[in-house]
Amino acid sequence: MVALGSVLGTIKDTVDMMRDEGLKIGVLGITCFRPWPAAAVRNSLQQAKRVVVLEKSLAVGMGGIVGNNVSASFSGSPDRVHTVIAGLGGRSITRGSLRRVFEQALADSLEPLTFLDLDRALVDRVLERERVQRRSGPIAEGILRDLGVVAAKLG
Repeated sequence: MVALGSVLGTIKDTVDMMRDEGLKIGVLGITCFRPWPAAAVRNSLQQAKRVVVLEKSLAVGMGGIVGNNVSASFSGSPDRVHTVIAGLGGRSITRGSLRRVFEQALADSLEPLTFLDLDRALVDRVLERERVQRRSGPIAEGILRDLGVVAAKLG
C-alpha cells in the first residue's frame, strides 16, 4: 500500500492488524511528492506482488496522480499498480473500508481504478438521469434529492 499525508496513520493501523493475522502486506509512505522519488519507490516496491495506491485526489481522465507516478517508477510494469480514490469531499477513510480494499487486492479482485465506498447505485441513477435529460449545469440537486437530503437555499 502506497499513500501520502494524513491517511497514513489509519493505513498503518489497518496493515498492522492484518500482519498480526499473518497476512503479507506493507506500507510505503511518500513524504516528498516533487521531485518524485522514482528510484526510492522502485527499490522499496521491487518485491511487491501488487501495489495499491490510495489517493485523496483525482485527475479526471488520468486517475490518481500518485498512482501514475508510482506506475512510471516501475519502467514498463504498471499493470500491477492499482489506484484507490478515497476521502473525496472530506469523507472518512475507515479501517473497515481499507481492510476490504486490502482483502480484494490480496485476492487479486481489485480493479485497476477503484473508488472507496462509492454508492454505485446512486452514481448509475445520476448518470442515467443526465443521459436522458442531456442538460448542462450542476447535478448536485439531483444527487441530494436521490439521497433524501434537502439543501438549504442561500441568499
